Amino acid sequence: DETEIDGGTASYYGRELAGNRTASGERFDPGQLTAAHRTLPFGSLVRVTNTANGDSVVVRINDRGPFHRGRVIDVSHAAAREIGMHRSGTARVKLALLGDD
Repeated sequence: DETEIDGGTASYYGRELAGNRTASGERFDPGQLTAAHRTLPFGSLVRVTNTANGDSVVVRINDRGPFHRGRVIDVSHAAAREIGMHRSGTARVKLALLGDD
């Protein structure tokens, strides 16, 4: 079950943040499919779809952000690679919250 929540510009965390603690207390691992969102509860699963190519990835929210104006989500490097935005650095995306069923 998916609920479309919002869309906008996604960016991704660089590898230089690897090992830093996230807002949820876990360490950031660029190889995991995780993301930062301003308001969604930690542990939420969100489908991030790159509107340019239709590729999508499911990420787990484990941090707060992005704090850059106009950005809706910050994804890990692994997630950015899955949806083809690791070269451009940002992408227009749609977000959908996955249900618990």
